[in-house]
Amino acid sequence: MPDTAVTAPKGGVLSAIATIFSKGPAKPGESYGAPGQGSSVAISVASSLGLFLLWYAVTALGLIKPLFLPSPAMVFAKFVEVATEGFGGSNLLQHTLWSMSRVFGAFFAAALTAIPIGIFMGVNRVMRGIFDPPIEFYRPIPPLAYLPLTIIWFGIGETSKLILIYLAMFAPMALNARAGVRSVSIEQIHAAYSLGATRVQVIWHVILKGAMPEILTGMRIGIGFGWTTLVAAEMVAAEAGLGYMVLNASEFLVTDVVIMGIIVIGIIAYLFDLLMRWIERVLVPWKGQM
Repeated sequence: MPDTAVTAPKGGVLSAIATIFSKGPAKPGESYGAPGQGSSVAISVASSLGLFLLWYAVTALGLIKPLFLPSPAMVFAKFVEVATEGFGGSNLLQHTLWSMSRVFGAFFAAALTAIPIGIFMGVNRVMRGIFDPPIEFYRPIPPLAYLPLTIIWFGIGETSKLILIYLAMFAPMALNARAGVRSVSIEQIHAAYSLGATRVQVIWHVILKGAMPEILTGMRIGIGFGWTTLVAAEMVAAEAGLGYMVLNASEFLVTDVVIMGIIVIGIIAYLFDLLMRWIERVLVPWKGQM
């Protein structure tokens, strides 16, 4: 009976594409390889270059007016200009430092409060009953909806900005920490108790470590919400910041500054996400192995 199995074409471009998108080699003990196994660095680089070349081609051919989509050269020139001469009363470094101080200040405050509360929600029904309703109530509300309330309560200074970003980060961090606690195997908890562990020891050595992958995921999601809320936070009475720079430029149709600010925010957020991935590999190397 003839073999009807479909095989990748040998040689040529199709073979190279098939190799890139094929699943990675199987690890010891695996028959067919885990889903998504293998490095995606080459694909990511190719995808990024493809988007950049598309942007360059569209602007070079004049398919879109520079007012709506400036060329990469125009954006780079504006990057150099803002970095050296400034925009809106501050240079690019000052705008970046202001935004980073707001986002990461709120991030660390949220991590210090949301993660313990999420863990307590997972291990104690009283804490879950207290915190679950308010968190679930405000979680789907866009930050712009309660921005006026934060201004009324805390004024137009830095406090209202930090609180707005903090609230955007708090819910995903707390809920992910709670989900991590609930995902810990009950067999591991029973085994620890049978070996004489106290409740505090079980929480610290079993539950906290078992919930760590979800906690780190919540931190990555939280910082993303923080950056998306930054522009809203800097809408009111801000004198510097990347969000302030983007909003100020949009009012005068300075599109190259808008795109430059978006790129800077994206690069900073992506670099922090890479740092969190590295921390995840160090702290929870067993993730995905159980």
